Amino acid sequence: MKGHAPKGTVKKFRIEIVKFAKATVKDLKLSSNYEKAIVNSIQSQIEIFRSFQGQDMYTGERIVPIKLDLRVNHTLIRDQFLWDLNNFESDPEEFAKTLCADLGVHDPEVGPAIAFAIREQLYEIAVQNVASARESRLAKKGRRGGDHTPLSKASSTGLDLVKSFGHKSTVIRKRKEWDVYEPIVDLLSSEEVDALEAKEERNAR
Repeated sequence: MKGHAPKGTVKKFRIEIVKFAKATVKDLKLSSNYEKAIVNSIQSQIEIFRSFQGQDMYTGERIVPIKLDLRVNHTLIRDQFLWDLNNFESDPEEFAKTLCADLGVHDPEVGPAIAFAIREQLYEIAVQNVASARESRLAKKGRRGGDHTPLSKASSTGLDLVKSFGHKSTVIRKRKEWDVYEPIVDLLSSEEVDALEAKEERNAR
């Protein structure tokens, strides 16, 4: 069928995913129970990407806000910045490495935590965009058929994000926004870390 890969190709691709999952579990010395979870996670993200097929993709800047509020060991870091979704050369790991160097952060665990936080938010934004696109198509079909399909909460968030940071947005900050985007880094004492952990534990109950 047009638009679908041959069965042999799909099967071969799944085998490669399984191999990757097995290698990841082995390298990280995890339980074999994680293999299925890794495979399912990869396949679900691939399906999200495939849902874009047939859509007109905007190739200019697409700016979204990224926020950091992390505590790694004794380092507390808060920051917010703008990220261009359509700049595929942007690398969260390289960005995190540069940010740590600029801020004088020497803890080797902070960089990976920052990169993970960025990727997590980019993934959530992608999911919201896909959901909003699907809901929009359903809404249009509903209007043509006399029905209306309401947008889900997640889709509304995605649409609000696109509305606030649409195609006309830019990564160049206005002077009045400089203070808002200034990063904050604190080195906590052992007593402050213990107090924060106790507070987090109480909130988790």
